[in-house]
Amino acid sequence: MSLSFVTLGVGDAFSALYYSSCLALEAEGQVLLVDCPHPIRKMMREASLSSGVPLDADRVSGLVLTHLHADHSSGVEGLGYFSFFVLKRKLRLLAHPRVTERLWEGHLAAGMEDLIRTPGGEPQRHGLDDYFEPLALSTETAVRFGPFSIECRRTYHHVPTTALRIRAGGRCLGYSADTAYDEGLIAWLSEADLVVHETNHGVHTPYEKLAALPSATRAKMRLIHYPDAFDVGASHIEPLVQGRRYEV
Repeated sequence: MSLSFVTLGVGDAFSALYYSSCLALEAEGQVLLVDCPHPIRKMMREASLSSGVPLDADRVSGLVLTHLHADHSSGVEGLGYFSFFVLKRKLRLLAHPRVTERLWEGHLAAGMEDLIRTPGGEPQRHGLDDYFEPLALSTETAVRFGPFSIECRRTYHHVPTTALRIRAGGRCLGYSADTAYDEGLIAWLSEADLVVHETNHGVHTPYEKLAALPSATRAKMRLIHYPDAFDVGASHIEPLVQGRRYEV
């Protein structure tokens, strides 16, 4: 079976045009989300309509979280609650331990820690393991999850962040996540058949650096996380289109 993905969002944290960057990978009928911005179910619904690929929370086998900036993780609470209350199951959440170490106390606890289970009842205390099934990724070895084999590498970013190489169906997708320009990371990602790389301002990767890469590297690279003002028509590297399905 092939490895494919639907681009649910291509924008950055400040975008007025696009949803925040997010991918839905599919192999052997299983769907793996890469990051989870809000409103994740609306993103999946709209991408389903444009791509023809049926996507919703009940099809999500697992969520890979690259880091805790809100434009990549603001939908985790909602998807976790939907899994808990509607699907009656825990959401499998894959991330490097440096990413998950502050996920509960620093991000989710304020909204998910206390639940009133019956009208008029007292709140009951909950923790990460009540909603999620955490699975640790490693920078040392690949982690198997269903048909997917997932490797990760730390990137240069404000908070702990991991790039990914995800293999399935004999193909490999590389994903930079948020990062400053890093030649070592690009070399690591270049082992993949297709590379999705961010480009933006500030502590991100300038487009000019990517455009100066060898043509063979650029040919299998696609851009994501680009700002609204980015001229997609003039880009020498193909920008991903929100709502489109791609074969790896």
